[in-house]
Amino acid sequence: MCATLPCALRDPSVAPEGPPASTYACALEPPGLLGHFLAHPPEGFAARQFAGGVPGFVADFDLLTTADERLLATLAQWPGQRALRRLLTWRTCFAGSTVSEYLPLPAHTTQHTAPAALLDAVLQDWQRSTRLLIFKDIALPTELLPEDETRYAGALLQACAAQGFVIVEGQALAYVPIDFASEDEYLARLSSGRRKDIRRKLRARQGLRVQVLATGDACFADEALLARLYALYLQVYAQSELHFDRLSAEFFRAVLQDAALDGRVFLYATPAGALVGFNLCFVHRGMLIDKYIGLDYALSRQHNLYFVSWMENLAYARTHGLRHYVAGWTDPQIKAYLGARFALTRHAVYVRNPLLRAALARLARWFERDHAWFADEGHDRR
Repeated sequence: MCATLPCALRDPSVAPEGPPASTYACALEPPGLLGHFLAHPPEGFAARQFAGGVPGFVADFDLLTTADERLLATLAQWPGQRALRRLLTWRTCFAGSTVSEYLPLPAHTTQHTAPAALLDAVLQDWQRSTRLLIFKDIALPTELLPEDETRYAGALLQACAAQGFVIVEGQALAYVPIDFASEDEYLARLSSGRRKDIRRKLRARQGLRVQVLATGDACFADEALLARLYALYLQVYAQSELHFDRLSAEFFRAVLQDAALDGRVFLYATPAGALVGFNLCFVHRGMLIDKYIGLDYALSRQHNLYFVSWMENLAYARTHGLRHYVAGWTDPQIKAYLGARFALTRHAVYVRNPLLRAALARLARWFERDHAWFADEGHDRR
């Protein structure tokens, strides 16, 4: 960590007045983040841009990545697991990115190009070069985005369905409206059992130093710090159930050194200076967008860092006049426990082989993991 006073909170700026102009519709992130994704794609990815400026990439895709846990449990009993996974891993072309919550659509395109025409342009650009084409995370109506943007995304989804794409429900995006005046008011909305448990876990704050640095801070010229942060990210990646997009050290360096992104890096350390973890967020369109976390698991468990960082992010969003905290896709169970709401997306999947396309249409429900969880748990989606 940089040499600062313990518990110092270095606040680079106040929240902007209203949502700034964006070059993408349906994007919660600053456009520069997509630029870094295209320049430094995850390992094994080939980044590209389709006609009209739609970002995309090509990668090997395990078809079981988002499979329902019940299906995975059944398949785990079959012999030849490695051979099966290889057989079900296809070279796939994606419209979208893995650094954006929704499929980002160039703003000029949504203003001047009909959704069906945009789809035709992407299809002509793709030229059936891979076995799958996936429009990733098409936005549905949500309080997180303007109505005109989600209306265009919905029309694009309808155009995909008309062209024979299979529509698959995506993951659950967790978010919290910042409509409370204090931490106590927020916790009061939870059950008494959850309040007691969370407050007990938050006692670990007393053993942590917290810094908030802006992306572009001079600290991020320190190669040793960059290496330490990347190593913490890799710990989280290794523990994740999904191993799809392993971001590169070059990507993190470019992002952390880019002041224009309006990023916030929350650093958590012990009083002795041992780095426990970090959380990289962005302030954009009046929201705090939580993107990446890195953890020293041995220390972070001692300090209940997941719970502490959640409440720190809510406090930052509240004190800076932001309207939402967007907490990302993974771990819906714990985020629901912490009081999050959820929004779902849709993927539009085109299978080049017509027989396999028909099979996917019949089996699509088995690849909607978060949808199955919502159905089982009865959580509301808004």
